[in-house]
Amino acid sequence: MIKIRIVCVGKLKESFWREACAEYLKRLSRFCRAEIVELPERASPEEEAAEILHSLRGTVYALAIEGKEMDSEAFAAELKRRFDAGGEVTFVVGSSCGLDRSVKERADVRLSFSKMTLPHQLFRVVLLEQIYRAFMINAGAEYHK
Repeated sequence: MIKIRIVCVGKLKESFWREACAEYLKRLSRFCRAEIVELPERASPEEEAAEILHSLRGTVYALAIEGKEMDSEAFAAELKRRFDAGGEVTFVVGSSCGLDRSVKERADVRLSFSKMTLPHQLFRVVLLEQIYRAFMINAGAEYHK
């Protein structure tokens, strides 16, 4: 089965963010085994880097504002290529301080969802939704319009 790991710095504080993530994890369960690894926030990205690097598995996507942008169809095609090759995929979401250079350099792909800055908690929901959307696109389902 396909494995997806989402490594996030920080916890979801409000219940509505946790519920939204739980809903997308439930939806994803028919396509893959997805897990979220929450790491504690530290004083700086440099202090967070060691724990992040230790948590990475398989193909690594670092979510960074300077990363490559793609639309939902391109993202779905990218994930399909990765999943067809087998193995695990890890997405890394840094804290409000961003990701340390060492994490970005370790990543196989730097990916940006927007040039805009999104709150960490909201972005986690957006990421899960886009991963779910990618599976639905690849399945030929009508979810994506």
